[in-house]
Amino acid sequence: MKKLRELFSDTLIYGISSVAARFINYLLVPFHTDVFNPARYGIIGLIYAAIALLNVIFTFGMESAYLRYAADRKEASNIFKTLQLSLLGFATLLCLLLWLAMPVLLPLFNLGAESSAIFVMMLGILWFDTLSIVPMAELRLTRRALLFASVKTLHVIVNLTLNFWLILGMGFGIEAVFIANLVASMLMTLLVWAFTADLLKGSWKSRWLKTAFEFGWPFVPSGIGYAINEMLDRFLLNAMDPSAAERLYGMGTTPEDVVGIYNACYKMAVFMLLLVQMYRMAWQPFFMRHAQDKESPLLFGQAFTWFNLFAAVLFLSVALFREQIVAIPVPLLNASLIGSSYWAGLDIVPWLLLAYWFHGWYINFSAGIFIKEKTRALYKITLMGALITVLANLILIPLYGMTGSAVATLASYGAMALVLGFYSRRVMSVPYRLSQSLILMALLAALVFAEPWFAQLIGGEMVTKFILLITGVVITAGYGWGLLNPREKESSEHEGKTFFRK
Repeated sequence: MKKLRELFSDTLIYGISSVAARFINYLLVPFHTDVFNPARYGIIGLIYAAIALLNVIFTFGMESAYLRYAADRKEASNIFKTLQLSLLGFATLLCLLLWLAMPVLLPLFNLGAESSAIFVMMLGILWFDTLSIVPMAELRLTRRALLFASVKTLHVIVNLTLNFWLILGMGFGIEAVFIANLVASMLMTLLVWAFTADLLKGSWKSRWLKTAFEFGWPFVPSGIGYAINEMLDRFLLNAMDPSAAERLYGMGTTPEDVVGIYNACYKMAVFMLLLVQMYRMAWQPFFMRHAQDKESPLLFGQAFTWFNLFAAVLFLSVALFREQIVAIPVPLLNASLIGSSYWAGLDIVPWLLLAYWFHGWYINFSAGIFIKEKTRALYKITLMGALITVLANLILIPLYGMTGSAVATLASYGAMALVLGFYSRRVMSVPYRLSQSLILMALLAALVFAEPWFAQLIGGEMVTKFILLITGVVITAGYGWGLLNPREKESSEHEGKTFFRK
């Protein structure tokens, strides 16, 4: 339990900073949805979708490679300098190529030549973010979580402040969003360079570049697949038949409006994504530090169970009360958390929360893959997920619009998590209690999606929600009882020894 407390401690530090940063950043959602119409807000979604996709190519898996090999502190400075200089040259070259291709790419973002400055700022954000990847990984690896959190929080505060000043004070349009992000990214990168400057005293070692490349390249197709899972839906919704948009969401609704609404309601899934991301920040260094411990399989299995306990309560709370959450007033902005003109997309929220819950499973299952250096499996699994995303979106968007995209996201993440779980168990035996965890997720999802039926049966919307919440918490507590019940522990250990041994 002492080692789990170490994981919880790091997760809490990353979590507090991430919660604070996300909360501050989330203030931009009511602000942007209040000042921009859905079509203009949709452009913001498309640009950030492209940033997520291109960021994978720019960083080339070097963050994971650094975490894997720089744990050897004798070589850390050599690895740091080698990877940082390589990323500098690679990112600069990619930015130049994308700038040359700008006239062809602008229409993909619903931008004209007069808005080319937004595209250039996108490249600047990518360049600075790429050059902060390795220094930020160094802070995580050396457990300087407070410094990591401070730098990240400063990024968000600068971004938020400039958004308000440029839009309200200076009268800028959506270009203010990218100016603010560019300045914040530049400041964060310069700061983290200063804190890790001593490592640049190392030497360039081509062998480390080769080693990092061999370890990291599978993360490129894997990351591209992840970005497709996360962001391609915006572009496919943008390309949907205008008549389908009007049929599903009313006369006058355009595909551009649909993208904006979808992008705003997608933000509700940030609660689960936040849990997953703050857990991931602590989890990757944690399992590498304890990879050689004899009790590590049991330790990893317990960590998975604890993750599911928190994810289950969060899923219930957000999915059941999503209508109430988006209507929370933001006094300083004289607006609700998400503008009412965007509420037509709230049905996507439970599907996306489940998808990110599965993504958390994927993060947990990656431990064995990293430890045994079987990372090539990741890109195959993620590309499989990307294929599911593309096919499911193409089939479901014409029929169900935004909900079809959300279901496609769930199908993709669910398939990836389960396949990785099966594979990971073959390379490292960990008692994940997978069957019990699936049952837990299915029962809680059934409570949420059956809410309208329960409301008719019970009477009273809020009463129904609280009854379902309490019921779900009781079910979750029963699942978590295995952490304290010795018999359940023995069952989990037996499952760990027999699972996938047939």
